[in-house]
Amino acid sequence: MSPLPGTRARYAVVGTGARAEMFVRALVREHADTAELVAFADVNQARMDAHNRWLGELGHRPVPTYHASDFTAMLAKERVDVVLVTSVDVTHDGYVVAALEAGCDVVCEKPMTTDAPRCQRILDAVRRTGRRVTVAFNYRYNPLHEQLRRLLADGAVGEIGSVHFEWLLDVRHGADYFRRWHRDKASSGGLMVHKASHHFDLVNWWLDATPVQVYAAGRLFFYGDDGRRHGYARDYDRAHASPAADDDPFALRLAEHPRLRELYLDAEVEDGYHRDRNVFAPGVSIEDDMAVLATYSTGATMTYHLTAYAPWEGYRVMVNGSRGRLELEVTESEFVSPAAAGALKGAALHGDQAAAEGGAATLTLRPFWAPPQRIEVDGYTRHGHGGADARMTQVLFGGVPDPLHRAATARDGALALLTGLAANRSFDTGAPVRVADLLTLD
Repeated sequence: MSPLPGTRARYAVVGTGARAEMFVRALVREHADTAELVAFADVNQARMDAHNRWLGELGHRPVPTYHASDFTAMLAKERVDVVLVTSVDVTHDGYVVAALEAGCDVVCEKPMTTDAPRCQRILDAVRRTGRRVTVAFNYRYNPLHEQLRRLLADGAVGEIGSVHFEWLLDVRHGADYFRRWHRDKASSGGLMVHKASHHFDLVNWWLDATPVQVYAAGRLFFYGDDGRRHGYARDYDRAHASPAADDDPFALRLAEHPRLRELYLDAEVEDGYHRDRNVFAPGVSIEDDMAVLATYSTGATMTYHLTAYAPWEGYRVMVNGSRGRLELEVTESEFVSPAAAGALKGAALHGDQAAAEGGAATLTLRPFWAPPQRIEVDGYTRHGHGGADARMTQVLFGGVPDPLHRAATARDGALALLTGLAANRSFDTGAPVRVADLLTLD
């Protein structure tokens, strides 16, 4: 379905966890002149009710709610033009394909899905229906990343030979993947898929290239039952109402965060989902320390490392070329303060923002036979993923021109996914993996 000229596009959201809130706010506040939120769908009524209450705080009427099993009926009844998919990763393909076959376009949270068969199912549905899937790779919209792409496209380092990319998740943010459903690889694909697909997409976009072969090694080193050997574990299964969690810096205290309490603690009676699992409890099937060596269609290589238990948070990207080197370093938090250790990244603590940790970003061009050049970047902020969330929703919902082609297609989503899927297979086999053996793109 497509909106009539001069009318607002009708959006429905499926999956009303915490990530949905950013999209919902953008729809009903910043882009209410071009977009209309018309429905929620979820497996949990309490979560949908929480979002409707928050809509009231924004001065917006409540929207109809549907159980996820009635998703297709909702599309027809509410005359939906575009579906926003923000559900658990492993469920994405079911909603995406159903929406496409109903004549809707889709905006899907990253990763597009969690494995090759589900990815193929989405790609086949896009070809069959002629509808559009856009993957919400918000990091493409970060002003730092946009400037890096411009510099590379303009030949600032010449022909690109290699990329080194290191991403550090600190012991607050990294730990959170081990408290919730992401700890189960069957639900999330592991951090190589759920988290690193962001980073692999950036490299594909920066290089204007596609991955060819991946060799990787990864393990669960710090978290999980085996991580007890490091001496941090407390004896509880979930933090809420567990005295053993009181002094645990790895415990998430849902009752202290009103929004999280509504979405999860108050909602768990419906589905039994615990958002605050002990990060050292048994049942973790994802890795927390991963190294990747990838080759690309241009001949360039990438070395990549993701650490999910670092003392500080940020990343380093270094691009080596025939005319020099480009270096990006971003510090998102210099350390995890004791007061913030049991919170989520960016969460308000008793009404105050935890801002004592500091941060900085530098982009430096190092040409041959010349002094390094510090590149100043306008528009970068430490909030909203470097300002990327607002810039992304302007393009996706507001119709802002996109000369950098930042809106990622289903094919882009598949290419980002392929590097992580190949890495996961390489973890298991100990051998290099050709991505062409995983999926048919053309």
